[in-house]
Amino acid sequence: MPDNKPTFSTPYKNANELTKLTLGKTTAYISEYSPSLLQGVPRSLNRNNIAIEVTALPFKGEDVWYGYEISWLNVKGKPVVAVGVFRFPCDSDNIIESKSFKLYLNSFNQSRFSSTESVIEHMVKDLSAIAGKPATVSLFSVTECPSFNIEYLPATCIDDIDITIDDYTFDAQLLKKVGSIESVTPVSETLVSHLLKSNCLITNQPDWASIYISYKGESIPHENLLRYLISFRKHNEFHEQCVERIFTDLLHAYSLTELTVYARYTRRGGLDINPFRSTHLTHAPSVRTHRQ
Repeated sequence: MPDNKPTFSTPYKNANELTKLTLGKTTAYISEYSPSLLQGVPRSLNRNNIAIEVTALPFKGEDVWYGYEISWLNVKGKPVVAVGVFRFPCDSDNIIESKSFKLYLNSFNQSRFSSTESVIEHMVKDLSAIAGKPATVSLFSVTECPSFNIEYLPATCIDDIDITIDDYTFDAQLLKKVGSIESVTPVSETLVSHLLKSNCLITNQPDWASIYISYKGESIPHENLLRYLISFRKHNEFHEQCVERIFTDLLHAYSLTELTVYARYTRRGGLDINPFRSTHLTHAPSVRTHRQ
């Protein structure tokens, strides 16, 4: 039988590691290269909260960031613009805090670099130092950026299920409510919902996402899954934390032999964050929808 371990609340909101962040505070925008602007959030905060052993993660994966507002000056002072893809392994020590990432990228605006390769080298060094594991940085011209092509993952959308919702309190038990119909025959399918909304842990600003769930094993009732995802609507956590919560809740609620959870969050401040967690896959597909 599946492990129906309950999902816990988020008492780490006032952790010392979070009170030191610039997130939610008035800050000056620095336009000269300044790696000290970057800040990290320990992944262990949320993982301890949902009983994930940091030394024995139940998933593989990465956090993929797409950057749309990247610029610096060449040696003659002429501006260069680019778009970027940043990848951080999910077993790194820290999440890159999003506001600090934006401030850091802005600090390149009035700084001179000899080449795009030099910019990449600086970014890899700085981001890897904060993450605690090697980061990958790819920069593209705005006319040649294959990773930014609009594509769609093949998936069954569950958003058209006709349901009534009158409670938006997060509830993992919605995945296994009384009366669920479970298939005896193992199922293999990919589902998507564009209705995922959560809120920033610190600022309470809304975060919007399309979430893809691919699995093999016990059938996940689509209505239960949709109700569960909608229950995040008032929930406060960072993007990466929400995806890991969804992943572990699904593993606890159902007998699954394979599971992949991939959220494509909409852009804010020139960045979008796309956490990818899987039992068997390491790298997220390079796809982007109209919402991103």
